[in-house]
Amino acid sequence: MAQFYFEREVRTPTGECYTILEDGKPVGRLDLHFVPGMVHGTMIVSESQTQDTIQELMSMVDEDLTDAVGIEREDLVVHVHQGRDLGVFTHNDGLFHEGQEGDATPPVAGA
Repeated sequence: MAQFYFEREVRTPTGECYTILEDGKPVGRLDLHFVPGMVHGTMIVSESQTQDTIQELMSMVDEDLTDAVGIEREDLVVHVHQGRDLGVFTHNDGLFHEGQEGDATPPVAGA
């Protein structure tokens, strides 16, 4: 069975951003936004993820990320998108860095 975990990239007073890793390799991204009584999120996963693994990830978000940090909420709403990583845009150099075909590692911003 795959081992998923979330690596936090950014934390603000109203949200968090995570890279989703499967057995140490990036397979997605999660952005969570905290508003009174609700957590709203966007999860983007690779094409290789199944409905079962997406449900597993959603359970982890619910139990490990929102409940564990003590966020008071009545609802959790997450929009899930599935596809392939096209690259990263960075304002620092104004360039879009494309991912390599078959490369599961996202490009580094500014690389």
